[in-house]
Amino acid sequence: MANRDYVLLESTISMCPGCMKRVDAKIIMKNNSIFLLKYCKEHGEQIELLEEDAQYFLKRNEYTKPGTISKTQTKVKLNCPFDCGLCPEHDQHTCIGLIEVTSKCDLNCPVCYAKSGKDNPLDLEKIEKMMDFYQDSENNNAEILQISGGEPTTHPKIIDIIKLARSKKFKYVMLNTNGLRIAEDEEFVKELSNFKGQFEIYLQFDGFDEKTHKHLRGKDLTKIKERAIQNLSKYEIPITLVTTIEKGINDNEIGKIIDFGLSNEYIRGINFQPISFSGRLKKHDIKDRITITGVLKRIEEQTSKRILQSDFVPLPCNVDRVAINYMYRSGKEFISLARSLNIKKYISFIDNTFNFDADEIINKVKKNQNSCCGCDCFSFLNDVRKIIPKEFIFKSKDKKIKHINNNTFRISVTSFIDAHNFDIKSMKKECVHIITPDMKKIPFSSYNMVHRK
Repeated sequence: MANRDYVLLESTISMCPGCMKRVDAKIIMKNNSIFLLKYCKEHGEQIELLEEDAQYFLKRNEYTKPGTISKTQTKVKLNCPFDCGLCPEHDQHTCIGLIEVTSKCDLNCPVCYAKSGKDNPLDLEKIEKMMDFYQDSENNNAEILQISGGEPTTHPKIIDIIKLARSKKFKYVMLNTNGLRIAEDEEFVKELSNFKGQFEIYLQFDGFDEKTHKHLRGKDLTKIKERAIQNLSKYEIPITLVTTIEKGINDNEIGKIIDFGLSNEYIRGINFQPISFSGRLKKHDIKDRITITGVLKRIEEQTSKRILQSDFVPLPCNVDRVAINYMYRSGKEFISLARSLNIKKYISFIDNTFNFDADEIINKVKKNQNSCCGCDCFSFLNDVRKIIPKEFIFKSKDKKIKHINNNTFRISVTSFIDAHNFDIKSMKKECVHIITPDMKKIPFSSYNMVHRK
């Protein structure tokens, strides 16, 4: 009798991309990669790539931890992902809340997850209600607000929106933009500089090749991106580059993008996003998918091993879909935090968040010192102090922000979910949520799959 050509790891629930119905699925290991094997009564057997490196996938749960409770808005009736959101079945709070202030856009990207057009922008009153709802849903401790669209800089009140966001005491405010207005309107950039301090630009940046831009964005944006970064740097505004990665298109530029980011004083980090097969991007070929570990492999190869795959750890709040590498300045270079700190050992001290707050981490450990009784509190503080100078805690708030901006760099890889790679466990852990005008919080992936009109 012959054996199967795979090893069964877990059973789960997935989606059929043909009929968009829930189907039973197996998570299997085959040829040192991880796949979803599923069967739909209407569309038959399907196999989809989930993760390229099986060893990373198998070890990811070593970094997981209990989710953080958030208020819910809907009941469980139709089951995930149709009850969003958030329903009581969702296991993680909101790390990043997105408010799409307009659906209008000045680009027509072939890979966009939204049907951007000429819709009317939200008014300030509605936006304020959405911000207040987000804060309330997180017990007035909401972390990151991302102002998005469409293209949010086309909103006629965008400066007022950012002012409003800053008044609502979010820990961090991001402006998610393609950079067109930033490249052409220096006065606008000068206005944005008034928000420095817990504010940054989340800038779409797909590489340096004209062909890359034409394929992903419909036109050559190389010079526009260059001018946008020059203008932001002139006014000392922190930037995170956001790079959509498609296999065979720009996966060969990953190392060059990292080198560019590390060499620019005002680029604080890079978020690589493997392409998601939803929205306008209907064509799907399993050979086209790149996963988290596919990006990590290319990072190691294209940086000549200056940055290693082992420098990245699964983000504790969503180990299935996010890998992150926090780096700190050592002399003229940036070194991975994972090389100096056993992150797995100190998971209990790390909140479910994207936002690295050195102050909060140190204070949390100090509060627990008396009850540690020989655990890892003291060794954690000693390890952290190798990275964060003792005088840090005595700095003013502005100087602390400046120190973190100048001396840290983050590289993350976020794999959003589509109907092909849908796994109900990772869906219930997704912590990037759309804040909707009818006052719901819907995970970004399920919103794009089934809830976006």
